[in-house]
Amino acid sequence: MSEAFWQHPLPQLSDDHLQRARARQGELTKPPGSLGRLEELACTLAAQQHRAQPGADRVHMSVFAADHGIAADGVSAFPQEVTAQMVANFASGGAAISVLARTLGAELEVINMGVAHSLPDDTGVTSEWLAPGTGNIAHEPAMTEHQASQALQAGDRAAARAAEAGAELFIGGDMGIGNTSSAAALAALLLKGHPEDLVGPGTGLDSTGVARKADKIGQALQRHGNDDDAFRALASLGGFEIAALAGAMIGSSQRGIPVLVDGFIVTSAALAAVRLRPDLRPWLHFSHESEEPGHQHLLRALDARPLLDLGMRLGEGSGAAVAVSLLRSACALHNRMATFSEAGVSDGESS
Repeated sequence: MSEAFWQHPLPQLSDDHLQRARARQGELTKPPGSLGRLEELACTLAAQQHRAQPGADRVHMSVFAADHGIAADGVSAFPQEVTAQMVANFASGGAAISVLARTLGAELEVINMGVAHSLPDDTGVTSEWLAPGTGNIAHEPAMTEHQASQALQAGDRAAARAAEAGAELFIGGDMGIGNTSSAAALAALLLKGHPEDLVGPGTGLDSTGVARKADKIGQALQRHGNDDDAFRALASLGGFEIAALAGAMIGSSQRGIPVLVDGFIVTSAALAAVRLRPDLRPWLHFSHESEEPGHQHLLRALDARPLLDLGMRLGEGSGAAVAVSLLRSACALHNRMATFSEAGVSDGESS
């Protein structure tokens, strides 16, 4: 059997471009370090893109959607049919991520990985459909290992489309009623944490609902056991869209495209992806800190400093979309500011 794409080593960031970018930051008409993390962002993007002038103008967004069997156990404040309704809303332009994509001039595709309810034929949604939702992880594996492989490969195909479109930045988004439960179960296993520490309100559960959700995730973890292999964890506890997100992040980095990571769901996929391919981590930027309590644990495990903290917990890739403007500002400042010599300004080192 041939080696799976996620087992292939990833390209390295360019140390030459990183050092040249840092040198340029020292020559720009400002005190060193005065633009804070914007300087760091520009230098990292230059190293990732192997370019003297980094950019974030061409953004590709892929929103992966799927249903989750555990929704039958009352872990969401919304019924499962909302997944299909929201996918149609994405495609028709009425959802938050649709508005943000238009505002940014970004390319947005919506990918049906396993929505349980039917969608209209004319939605324009890309079909990578595997099944009408995952198994109920409290009682059975989410998917077969073959399905997990198919989901990872679907994410890689999204990354290939991003590369074909000339994307400078990839953003993955999610939709699926019940997916915060799957993400929390996956995170609890990979972090060796307790469900109570990783479970939040998701779509708006009250304290009783959150306790029920934690209990169901505990059942899922007990069923799965202690095997923390990332691929088998995705198959047992994840979702079709979560596995696809992991594949898309790996596939994007393989093609030299930096990834801007969204909130709790996408970060759980990022952790699984980094466990599959540890050399993925240098390709990831983290957009914001979600209000979902488990997100802080994931960020710490990935040694990640998010760019924003706006109290968001919508998903869809919306937090990452909001952060794009910061990356664009970082690139514009790096590329367009004058140096001290160009502006005829003293750099403070002359006697």
